[in-house]
Amino acid sequence: MSLPLVFIVAVAKNGVIGGDNQLLWRLSGDLKRFKALTMGKPMIMGRKTFDSIGKPLPGRETIVVTRDPAWSHEGVHVARDLDAAVALADQLGQAMGASEATVVGGAEIYRQLLPRAARVEWTEVDLAPAGDARFERLDPREWLESAREAHFRNLEAKDEADYAFVTYQRITNGLAPR
Repeated sequence: MSLPLVFIVAVAKNGVIGGDNQLLWRLSGDLKRFKALTMGKPMIMGRKTFDSIGKPLPGRETIVVTRDPAWSHEGVHVARDLDAAVALADQLGQAMGASEATVVGGAEIYRQLLPRAARVEWTEVDLAPAGDARFERLDPREWLESAREAHFRNLEAKDEADYAFVTYQRITNGLAPR
């Protein structure tokens, strides 16, 4: 049995998730949530997303998907395609005792793996910046919002917007999992 794939994504009101391979906002609470949701789990990401982070994150197994046969980075697992990445995430996750594997970007990785996702942990960002990476709205016939937690901008933390943490569960056979 494969580990469920859980997407971790922050999306602006206009669907933008980034621009020029960078995050377009600062939200300290979202960064803390990202860490909590990914800690102790394998993370699948594209090479550009990894490049924007710059290093493997501690306490997680980083799997970078790239077609470049020469690309490698110390402390990172490389997968040449999405099937290999998912298989590796399952293998590493089970070895780590993880209950799920995470997908953390970018836009093309999200787009291609969405049909395999069991849950999406979505940060709704109350901004509408220009950007070149997008995440499309989830189809309400396939996804059910199962939790929502609103957060106001924390000026002390230099947050740049209000935001909400939203959990979406995939609907299967007309029913969302419990």
